[in-house]
Amino acid sequence: MTRILVLNGPNLNLLGEREPDVYGTVTLAGIEVAVAAHAAERGVEVQFQQANGEGELVDAIHGARDGFDAIVFNPGAYTHYSIALRDAIAAVAVPVVEVHLSNIASREDFRRESVIAPVCAGQIAGFGAASYMLGVDAALSLPGVGA
Repeated sequence: MTRILVLNGPNLNLLGEREPDVYGTVTLAGIEVAVAAHAAERGVEVQFQQANGEGELVDAIHGARDGFDAIVFNPGAYTHYSIALRDAIAAVAVPVVEVHLSNIASREDFRRESVIAPVCAGQIAGFGAASYMLGVDAALSLPGVGA
């Protein structure tokens, strides 16, 4: 069975209360329920992890080598400056689909660049919670990942 790690970075644990005009009112738990149902319809097992610390996220990426076929990753603010996360993604043979709730290309200048994107299989942004389901589907379309 295909296994996907859905990994979330800093402040995503506050979804639903944090800047709802930007990120919507759905909680991270709500997104996880929707993603789990979406994945189950495709015969895919998902595991969820959220961390505010960069090192914990690096460890999760490294750990995904053992038993995961892909990672759907919302790195949050680390998107824009974490060379450590970029290097962790580049170091493992697990494909990563970067996802964002908001359209980072239409936001503040400092949010428009992703240092993560060049080492990811692709990026999905701007579709709210649906970005995660699109990320699962994109991961399943990658060579060697599909269920």
